[in-house]
Amino acid sequence: MNIRTVTVIGANGAMGSNISAIFASFGNAKVYMVGRDYAKTEAVVSKAAASVKSGVVAKNLIPMDYSSLGKCVSESDLVFESVAEEISVKEDVMRLFTDHLRKNTLVCTGTSGLSVTKLAEILPEELRANFFGVHMFNPPYNMSLCELIPTKYSPPALVDCLKNYLSQKLLRTVVQVSDAPAFLANRIGFAFINEAMLLAEKHKDQGGIDYIDAIFGGFTGRSMAPLTTADFVGLDIHKMIVDNIHTHTQDYAHGSFRLPEFAQKLIDKGALGRKSKGGLYKMAVSDGVKKLTVYDIASDTYRDKINYAFPFAEEMMNSFKTGDYKAGFLSLINNRSVEAELCLTTLLRYVVYSLVTAEAVVDSFHSADDAMATGYNWCPPLAMIDALSTVKDVPPLIQKHLQSVCEVVDIDKLWYGVEKSAYDYRKYFRAVK
Repeated sequence: MNIRTVTVIGANGAMGSNISAIFASFGNAKVYMVGRDYAKTEAVVSKAAASVKSGVVAKNLIPMDYSSLGKCVSESDLVFESVAEEISVKEDVMRLFTDHLRKNTLVCTGTSGLSVTKLAEILPEELRANFFGVHMFNPPYNMSLCELIPTKYSPPALVDCLKNYLSQKLLRTVVQVSDAPAFLANRIGFAFINEAMLLAEKHKDQGGIDYIDAIFGGFTGRSMAPLTTADFVGLDIHKMIVDNIHTHTQDYAHGSFRLPEFAQKLIDKGALGRKSKGGLYKMAVSDGVKKLTVYDIASDTYRDKINYAFPFAEEMMNSFKTGDYKAGFLSLINNRSVEAELCLTTLLRYVVYSLVTAEAVVDSFHSADDAMATGYNWCPPLAMIDALSTVKDVPPLIQKHLQSVCEVVDIDKLWYGVEKSAYDYRKYFRAVK
């Protein structure tokens, strides 16, 4: 597959600019970066080049505005749509360039979970075979995951060619997934993140947001605590993803995707997270000194973030410091505190939901491992099983701690396809909060 010229629409956004840089650097393509405002798009060229740690790719990045969209598309081998995650917005943008497409031009949407088939059907019937979902993760230079989503119109040979281009040329970790709501990684990841939000709501009198984040720190196998992750993503994007899953799925974890009231309240105020300089967390400045504050659900105000110290967590971190992972996992499983029970139960839910979702949208549990390792930098589910299996057989743990889940999920049948992970769990469990 020879992709020499690419048009990225929505290139002045964070993902659009970073994806432009991936095509320009790894793909060595000329990239038209198209945004509604030329000045804003021109301003992000240097940032895009910096995102791939290379200033020299800037020569491949050409800022444009919508007045030149037809020209850009008509010259392109691939058109990548990276506009707002609303189907009406994507439809409007696609209709602007459809008439300028050559018959062999690939069209890709960067949607994080909308129906790729529905978007493909905006195109004339003869062009639908060229339409794919290509969902990269932020920041794409560091997170190599790329979910490839064909539609019912996609010829298998073209799917294979695009997969090869993404993996061999753009150096992506490609996971081919079905066209299901939120696909694979976000379906799993946002089940966990939104469950953490719901736990914060439930435990608002114990501290809420920072209390829950302290239970799921780096010692539980993730690079960033779940509610901190929601702030990084943006609460508005979080809402779009969980609302989409909640509306269009009906599996046993349906309730995990209910957006809590406090999150909607913050969104209504415009407190969306890091991009709005405040969301679940906010950096406050007093007398020239910065300090991190957190939204207190119970009082509806921001307060100083608390540095919680849970005995089970301290024991885990002390064990990991010496490389005694077995002792660390025993500290988690044998501790009887509320916090340890919340941690273990939620990690087991993550394992089970990952496997159930993988069964539904991909052909291998290892794909769920690839998704969570390279899209989220979390300990992937099979590796989590490997970790806990050093001290306990995992199915009995699930039977003990997730009784209601076991009433609707056949754990023994699910476990039939479980294999050892290709990822080493020790990379993810760290002696940090």
